[in-house]
Amino acid sequence: MKQVLILGQGGREHALARCFKKSPTVSHVFVAPGNPGMKDVATCVDLDIMDFKSLITWIKNHSVDLVFVGPEAPLSAGVVDALEAEHIHVFGPRAASARIESSKSFAKSIMKKYQIPTANYVDVTSFDEGLDALLSHPAPIVIKADGLMAGKGVVVAMSNEEAKEALHTMFNHPDVNHIVLEEFLEGEEFSLMAFVFEDIVVPCDVAKDYKRAYDHDQGPNTGGMGAYSPVPSIPQWAIDEAIEKIMKPMANAMVSEGIPFKGILYGGMMLTKEGVKTIEFNVRFGDPETEVLCSRLITPIDQVIDNVLNKEQCELEFDSSFALGVVLASKGYPEKYTTHHPILGLDAVECEVCHMGTGYDQGFITQGGRVLFVMDKAETLDKARNSVYNQIKHIQCEHLFYRSDIGLVKEKVYD
Repeated sequence: MKQVLILGQGGREHALARCFKKSPTVSHVFVAPGNPGMKDVATCVDLDIMDFKSLITWIKNHSVDLVFVGPEAPLSAGVVDALEAEHIHVFGPRAASARIESSKSFAKSIMKKYQIPTANYVDVTSFDEGLDALLSHPAPIVIKADGLMAGKGVVVAMSNEEAKEALHTMFNHPDVNHIVLEEFLEGEEFSLMAFVFEDIVVPCDVAKDYKRAYDHDQGPNTGGMGAYSPVPSIPQWAIDEAIEKIMKPMANAMVSEGIPFKGILYGGMMLTKEGVKTIEFNVRFGDPETEVLCSRLITPIDQVIDNVLNKEQCELEFDSSFALGVVLASKGYPEKYTTHHPILGLDAVECEVCHMGTGYDQGFITQGGRVLFVMDKAETLDKARNSVYNQIKHIQCEHLFYRSDIGLVKEKVYD
């Protein structure tokens, strides 16, 4: 029996805690720092996960058998390197391989070198360079900050004016000194994640994430406002193509580069008329895709990790139901918003709720941009969707908003 420590505090980590908790070979789940809503399945530990020395001391004192890293920031800062140096069993990439998320430019250069399908792109290091690039690559165009921006460092500019504004805003950010201008891809977007160790790639089922803040894909990009899985509009041949031409080649490329990958490799994909192309790579589970995938995963997650680390190819089993969830976010997100507002009615919700950004003060309160993820499963996507939106009606907080079209958009079905 294993004791597992999950690093992180959002909805992804709540879903992962539930997933580990239901494994017959896991005895206890800790989450650091976690949030009050996770206490149904885990013990929350008040630790700063960027303070590696204190983290290591706590892990050694509590006989932790496996550390699973949720968010990208500690990965990019080298938490896996620090834990491995102390012979702590941890699942996640080292800082060198985590660069494929923290540096868009680095990821694009790897894809170009190993001919992994992706959008054409240009690197710029100043606002003036960006303006010059727009002359030969006019809108629509995708502007990506080269750094960790919590899923919000991307602007899909439909006009040159919008592109210029994005360049100006990003280059004025203290952490941004490099930007990728990328070809605008048209098609159906989907997320494909896999458990990876060196050349072993064990893919999950696919999910669909909604990045824009408002209905009908309007408003700024966010960390994600809803998700569902599986995705009927993505045919099996496209999933197979994504695995064979993108995920496996990327894992092999990183071995060839001397930075072999260990952990969750996230592929943001676009099914275009020319086939599947890569939008981006992340080095951890996506949020909120994790929530819908974990609710469907039948294979015990710790046993999957064991198999992968033993270099054993295995196949994940997901139940056949549709899982759909909707994010309730603080009004103003992803820009300025206020917190510490009471949330009423959660006791009346009869489907699964993942706490993304809640606190507790005589009751649950808002404590982040994305606050709750309300999710249900059913035999059809429409039934899951209707159930979730009916349950959301029980939640009372005038400071929250949500999209009303998750799972409603009728995507083109590719033959």
